[in-house]
Amino acid sequence: MAGRGRRILRWLGLAVAVVVAVIIVAGVGGYLYLKRSTLPQGSGTLRVAGLHHPVEVIRDSHGIPTIEARDAHDLFFALGVVHAQDRLWQMDFQRRIGRGTLSEVLGRATVEQDEFVRTWGFYRAAREAYRNLDPASKRVVDDYVAGINAYLKTDPPLPVEFRLLGYRPTPWRPADVLVWAKLQSFELSANWDSELERYRLLARGLSKRRIAQLLPPYPKDAPTVLSGADVSQGNVSRADAEQAEAVLRAGRSFPEALAASNDWVVSGRYTTTGKPFLANDPHLGLQAPSIWYLVHLKSPGIDATGASFPGLPAVVIGHNRHIAWGVTNVGADVEDLYVMHDVDGGRAYIYRGKVRPYRVHHETIEVKGAKPVHLSVRESVYGPVISDVEKVSGGRSLSLRWTSLAPKDGTIGAFLGVEKADNWRQFNAALRSYVAPSQNFVYADKEGNTGYVAPGKFPIRKKGDTGLYPMPGNGSWDWRGWVPYRDWPRTFNPREGFVVTANNRVTPKDYPYTLSLEWADPYRAERIRQMIEEVTNSGRKLSRKDMERIQLDQKSLLFESFRPVIEDMHPLTGDGETWRKRLLRWDGKVSPSSREAALFEGWYARLTRLPAKEVGEEHWDHPRYILNALEHGDRACGTRKECLAYAARAFDRTLEGFGGNVPRWGDIHKTVIDHPVLSKSPLARFADRTLSHGGDESTVNVGSYDPSSFEMTAGPSYRQVVSLADLGDSRFVMPMGESGNLLSSHYDDLLPLWQDGRYLPMRGGRKGSGERLLLEP
Repeated sequence: MAGRGRRILRWLGLAVAVVVAVIIVAGVGGYLYLKRSTLPQGSGTLRVAGLHHPVEVIRDSHGIPTIEARDAHDLFFALGVVHAQDRLWQMDFQRRIGRGTLSEVLGRATVEQDEFVRTWGFYRAAREAYRNLDPASKRVVDDYVAGINAYLKTDPPLPVEFRLLGYRPTPWRPADVLVWAKLQSFELSANWDSELERYRLLARGLSKRRIAQLLPPYPKDAPTVLSGADVSQGNVSRADAEQAEAVLRAGRSFPEALAASNDWVVSGRYTTTGKPFLANDPHLGLQAPSIWYLVHLKSPGIDATGASFPGLPAVVIGHNRHIAWGVTNVGADVEDLYVMHDVDGGRAYIYRGKVRPYRVHHETIEVKGAKPVHLSVRESVYGPVISDVEKVSGGRSLSLRWTSLAPKDGTIGAFLGVEKADNWRQFNAALRSYVAPSQNFVYADKEGNTGYVAPGKFPIRKKGDTGLYPMPGNGSWDWRGWVPYRDWPRTFNPREGFVVTANNRVTPKDYPYTLSLEWADPYRAERIRQMIEEVTNSGRKLSRKDMERIQLDQKSLLFESFRPVIEDMHPLTGDGETWRKRLLRWDGKVSPSSREAALFEGWYARLTRLPAKEVGEEHWDHPRYILNALEHGDRACGTRKECLAYAARAFDRTLEGFGGNVPRWGDIHKTVIDHPVLSKSPLARFADRTLSHGGDESTVNVGSYDPSSFEMTAGPSYRQVVSLADLGDSRFVMPMGESGNLLSSHYDDLLPLWQDGRYLPMRGGRKGSGERLLLEP
């Protein structure tokens, strides 16, 4: 489920005009001047119109704030101020992505992406979601927006990116908040592109049976999040293939991220404290500045600490005084593509035997340095016709239905409710309004309870509709309703004593609904369970340090699954045989210093080329397909003997490619953290970060990479370990830092901690220490 390179949270390349602007400004602007004129006020008094009472903001030595207010209005108002102080340009860039207005400031380079966004209708959906929010959630959004706008009215120093691009931020609107939630949902909802991938393969002449071999289903014997006892209750043309490729290509203008994460919770009967531990590390795009912002929010009725998204008024992952929670992506199938039967030159379509006109939205994209681009967006009863993003002669219209484009979406309200919940009942009640993207919520409280729930709006499909392929848009394959709230997957104080989720299959065979047929490989879930059981079966108890050790583990079960192949293959060179034996003695720990890791991963990357001619892609990174081919034979390599010979030749060629000197894994496997604008400028050396990293796609401390370059652009974007016995003993960390300003000392001061596997106490600044800012009416 790790994505096809079409995700929003990694940033796109920018226009040459931006580079020119950077060179000019960098030439005339001095470091000290920019530092004085771009860093926000961190101490003293800042007067902002709209507060009821003064609000105290205390930042610790890493710039992590505690915001203490006398009421909820002031708290979320102040959060808007603080987010804007540290991440204003990032927030503005995010809303421009969601609005489809990047080209206004970046020129021609981003027109295709703006067309994609306008066609999907993220901002239209955000406006509708705001109009339909419950009153309490709407107040929070309004208060947050008011805080951002009040800060803008103070004529604050603007981050350098605004100067480089030559514009100033306009006032915020409520839809600017909710559109980022929509884009997060897009980030973590991947079925539309996997449907297109299957559609493309069909058009290349592959059968559904062969496609199932190339994209194998989740293993029957692999772990599910819940056991049964725990659960509450067409033909395709070549033109179609070209069209599918075109739509996928348009989506690839969005940067890459990784839809993977780990979280788990362990009952107090297995811990040294006698109370639960809860761990979470969401895997998302690694970017500068970070996707997350660490914060402690405090007012009457709210005392929440953890990770927030700049641009959204909530602690998304963390704890309050009573409970803790973590999230990983369920990977629920909440998107379907429909092949429409067009008539009247594409102005209408046939649905349930009747001709219906497409609804048409006319969009104008302003382009810096060029004429505006006019776009007509068609919509059917299902939703936008996304194939219009890039038209292909002879292609069919593909219309998208997606839960996040529905008029009502209470997901933001669910998170606001969670951060105030005191117990399991309130926690579940808060999540009742949750729509998408569905997350595996693990739960623990100070009373010693643990739990799990997967909330969301899960469609019920007609029998025979797997959700894996586009279906006819004639009304025969419409969704039949939603999985009822009472039947969402959940468990409370499970008998096993712990719950582990790592994007693996959620429900057992006897669960009455199909949430998805596409799940992440079970390696990470298996490894986490293995390490928990190693401790508990020995009679020992798990400590907080054990939880951290599990979170940082880099033993590769991908390697272990390929060990039988390594045992059975026979390299043709003496050097190959020597290294084959060395790999068999290796412990499988993919550390940055390991040469065995570099050889294994290099060999595996070469194996991903196995079906290249058949699938029309250079790399096919689906390990269970590759493993099955090598162990049993496959049309791409022949009999089992021939496939093992193929693996042996790939092994020898990997060694040859290293020139006889196998490097350390960290020498070739780099975490690349880019800035969206400055990485394309002479300031890239100051803005971007590249560092060695261990792991692979199967390790708990994940290290997924592009097989063509070994670059890692997504990974653990945040880590937390919460102790319910003593919340003060909890820990968190993220890459980069709190500030989005590269001239700030907090731009990347957390990066060494993150890289070395170290943590910070899970709190913000405290009175009597750190930088103190008083926000006054």
